[in-house]
Amino acid sequence: MKVKDCMTNSVYNCTPETTIQDVAKQMCENHIGCLPVCDNGNNIVGLITDRDIVLRGVACGKDAKTTPISEIMTTNVCCCNTNDEVNEAEKLMGNMQIKRIPVLENDRIVGILTVGNLVNDTKVTSIEVSNTLENICHCGPNAKNNE
Repeated sequence: MKVKDCMTNSVYNCTPETTIQDVAKQMCENHIGCLPVCDNGNNIVGLITDRDIVLRGVACGKDAKTTPISEIMTTNVCCCNTNDEVNEAEKLMGNMQIKRIPVLENDRIVGILTVGNLVNDTKVTSIEVSNTLENICHCGPNAKNNE
């Protein structure tokens, strides 16, 4: 199965200039935990999560009303493509320990693949989802903290 068959197609995003407060409001209003950060050409330049806002923004004393998201976003974003196989995207998510992965087509963001998408897709087995989650959190039998 291809990533395009499992991903969320409607993706909200923001620009690097968007303030922390505006990003937090957008996440709250849309019930989402991350936003791709895109330039004017819809090319991904970063990713911001609710956790980033707390740890890199609030905990560091950033002014949420004036600080641009570019100061706290992740810039080295792991992405996949619409025609990638879902099992390859799952491996990437596990290896990179990420719960969400932006999906690109012609270098532009067109979707996002989340653990929730995997859980809700009947073509993805519970074993595959379980393995992906174990790899993301390193909580499986091969995790270093279990040695």
